[in-house]
Formats: sequence, structure tokens, C-alpha cells
Amino acid sequence: MSEATTAARPPEPDFSAITIEELIAYREAENRFRASSAAWALLGEPDPGATIRWQTIALPGRDLPVRVYRPAPAGDDEAVPRTELPLVVHVHGGGYVGTAAQCDWTSSHLAARLPALVVSVEHRLLAPGSPLADAADDGWDVLGHVLRHAAQWGVDAARTAVFGESCGALITALTAIRAREAGLELKAQVLVNPAVDVTGTMFAYPSMAGDADGPTLALPQLRLVQRFAVAPGGDANALSPLYADDLSGLAPALVVVPTRDPVADHGRRYAERLRAAGTSVQLSEYPGARHAFLALPGLEPQALAAQAEIREFLSAALAR
Repeated sequence: MSEATTAARPPEPDFSAITIEELIAYREAENRFRASSAAWALLGEPDPGATIRWQTIALPGRDLPVRVYRPAPAGDDEAVPRTELPLVVHVHGGGYVGTAAQCDWTSSHLAARLPALVVSVEHRLLAPGSPLADAADDGWDVLGHVLRHAAQWGVDAARTAVFGESCGALITALTAIRAREAGLELKAQVLVNPAVDVTGTMFAYPSMAGDADGPTLALPQLRLVQRFAVAPGGDANALSPLYADDLSGLAPALVVVPTRDPVADHGRRYAERLRAAGTSVQLSEYPGARHAFLALPGLEPQALAAQAEIREFLSAALAR
């Protein structure tokens, strides 16, 4: 791994008054911190049973970085990479700030313990001129690229799951819908603290009123996400899985909801809509946990239990 071993964490800005220039400077500094070993006390140490590397893949009109996690070879097999692994395409959270490296703890653990190939998408971040539709295309296009080159990546395309956190869970939910429309069978989708509504009703939920001042996600940050999510003239409903016309026939879902989260009701309502449409869904709530808890094992003790639940769900779904 080539990340810097130390990085200073920048002070959190005033998100209610931040300028675009300040936002870009902040997210660059914050992402350097999240990608460094200095962040491990908060984000958790990577599993030594997995290898981790950055790779750039060619997508339509752009090259995109992905962070690739493989089970580490052992014993006599050290020179022979494993093939026919199940595939998990992961999408990190953050919206306007974030990096796949912030999820090394869980992604490397899944790669080592399932075992599986985990490809985490370094999607375009929200900003003026970079709306949510771009990030959603990144998640979908990475999935398609890996599956088209399954032999090269060493995966069994018939055993594929998608997994996202926060804004990444929104992208993942959209990917699952696009997969059904394209006739692509996914074995599972995992949605952790999903924000699935960027329309005018994004804030019209009881959990927003009760937990919108949390230390890991507050109302000004959510307003920033909504501000950048939809391009001028765009359709917010089309980017809000909660308002999808048809949620039937989707991959079985695990929806993980920390209860002290402004978007907790997004996850609950989405699980209700999936169930009503006949899609298999498991809603799992973690009392007292806050937004992004899975990526913060150094602060949130329930992260370990959630990681184990996700691994067990994916293990069953991706079994031969």
C-alpha cells in the first residue's frame, strides 16, 4: 500500500456557509487523512488477510480509480491468485467528500473472510457540474466493466452483489434497479444507512427532526448533498430510489439502519417499499448507533456486529 502513513485531519468547516473553493480544499485534505494510517484509530485497520491496491479502469469517456481487495494468497499458493471468486462491488459514502480507502476495514475484511473480490468505486464526488447522476453512472459502469471482463478479474459473474454506505447506498440502490432493467441478476444488495430521497421531501421524516444535529451527519451537510445532487433541470425523483415506480424483482436486500441517524427513516421507508413490492428485504436496526457507524469502528462499538451481519448475509447469498 502506498498511502502516506501520517496526515493531519483538517478542521470541520461551517457547512452552512462554505464556498465551493473551501469545499474542494476541505475534501482534498479530509480525504488525504481518511486514506492514511493516521485515520486507523477511527476507521479501523485493514484486515491483513487481504491485499489492497488502487487500479484505474477505462470507462466510457473517462478513466476511474477503483480500490481492489483480494484474499491474500497463503502457503504454497502465494504466487497463484485465486479465481472464480464471488464479486462485491462497493460504493463508499460521503456525497461531496469521501474515498474508497475510508472503508478499508470492512472491504478488506469481506475480501479475506468471505472470501471475495471487492471492488470499491472511487466515484465522482458531488459538486457543481458533478451531480449525483455522474456518481450513479460510475457505480453502474464499474459493475458492468468487471462483469464483462470477469475472467480477467478472476470472478464468478454469477455470484455478484452490490454494497453501499450512505450516499453510496443510494448509488447502490439505483444500480440494483438498473441491473433488473438490464436483465442482470444480482444475488444481493446491502444498503447501510441509506439516503434514498433527494427530492423536496428529503427532510420530511421524524428522524430528521430528532437526530439532525449528530456528530457524524448534521442538517447543513445534508442540505449540501441535496444542493449538489440534481443538476439544473434534472429530475430528483429519478435519482431517489424511494420514488422508483417499480421495486419488484430486485436483488434480496439487507438494509442496515443506525437509529441515531437523520436518514434512519429513509432506510425504514425504503425497506417497507421493497417488501410491499415483493422484493426480499431484511431490515436490521442498531439502537443508539449514529450515521456512518460501520466506517467508524474506533468510535462505534456496534460496527463490529454490523460488519459480521453483512458478511453472513453476503456469505449465504453468494454461496455456490
